[in-house]
Amino acid sequence: MAYLQFPDWISPVILPGLPFRWYGLMYLLAFGTAYLLVRYQVRREEPKLSTDIVADLFFWIILGLLLGGRLVSTLIYDTSGIYWVKPWLIFWPFDESMRFVGLQGMSYHGGLLGGTIGGVLFCRRRGLSPWLWADRIALAVPLGYTFGRLGNFINAELYGRVTSAPWGMVFPGAPEFPLSVDWVAAMSRELGLAAEGGVNLPRHPSQLYEAFGEGVLLWLFLWFIIRKRKSFNGFIMGWYLIGYGAVRFVIEYFRQPDSNLGFIVELGSPHSIYQTGSFLNFTMGQLLCTLMILAGAGVLIFAGHRSRKS
Repeated sequence: MAYLQFPDWISPVILPGLPFRWYGLMYLLAFGTAYLLVRYQVRREEPKLSTDIVADLFFWIILGLLLGGRLVSTLIYDTSGIYWVKPWLIFWPFDESMRFVGLQGMSYHGGLLGGTIGGVLFCRRRGLSPWLWADRIALAVPLGYTFGRLGNFINAELYGRVTSAPWGMVFPGAPEFPLSVDWVAAMSRELGLAAEGGVNLPRHPSQLYEAFGEGVLLWLFLWFIIRKRKSFNGFIMGWYLIGYGAVRFVIEYFRQPDSNLGFIVELGSPHSIYQTGSFLNFTMGQLLCTLMILAGAGVLIFAGHRSRKS
């Protein structure tokens, strides 16, 4: 078989009939993992400092993360305009039939901005160094982030673009493509997919790419290489922004863009958002990642200069 089927034994619901989903549990594991890693750093670096401060800091960061992630997802990425007309729906976890569905849709970049604001406000309020704590958080976030992307995979959401690679995966619930489109018909024949009218083509499992690249790989890079080379507060945070932005920028070529946004910049030959085509067509995620890389370089320059002056 030239492609994979999404495992039929995976279900997004933990217990049928109850509002407990693997996606929510993965978020708890993500926050828990990050918390333990920050607490580990504090115990090693400042053993006399109460670890309660870590819990308080995480409360502010998580609050900012949820607010920022949800606001950017609904007010910027969603182009229907419904959240501007009915803003109460932004944090309304029920559908029209009052069935609990949770808060579906979070923006990473919005969460990063909101979490940063929450963390800075807490540090200023408690007289702590935002740069020092930013480094500690940056060392912990990627490994926690891994669980979030695994949650996306379990939900069979945020899948990638169409591919004929042998590890391409057919996700249940993904929209079918009409066989009347030339490239769809050609790929169907290549993969030996027999269908009439429409076909569900294999996609890149981009959630797993992100879990490994933006999660495990980035964490290993920061924890075992950058941490040992830290020369000033803010050094790790700067490299986190650069590292995440670079890895995510590349993975965006395999991740399917939001259909309502498409390619924000098209400098190459036109192609469907469902295909991997020109490397000169850029998504919203890639533009935001470029800003992250520039911000990371700015942090290294500013924090390094500030350290030399003090």
